Amino acid sequence: MNVWAIDKDIPLKLLLLELVHRYGENTLALNNQEQHFKAIELCAVNEPDISAYIYTFGQNAGRYGIDLKYPISMHNIVGENENLTLDQIIEIISTHLFS
Repeated sequence: MNVWAIDKDIPLKLLLLELVHRYGENTLALNNQEQHFKAIELCAVNEPDISAYIYTFGQNAGRYGIDLKYPISMHNIVGENENLTLDQIIEIISTHLFS
């Protein structure tokens, strides 16, 4: 994934760079259907039914929000994790997608 070629907000690109650095180039898949400039949806390559929707819109500068998606939609966690730091987002992604 060429992070700089993706038309997304700079904080999202920084997050993607950190995730590629930690987990490798071909570990995560980016949902290309997400068109919002300030949002991305990620999943582990081998488990597309579990994903994380990360966004910077509606957040303080340099902060992120994240929704956690599961195969059974009633288990999704939406709107509960907002104004988080980069480290907090990475911790949630690590637990959600790699545990």
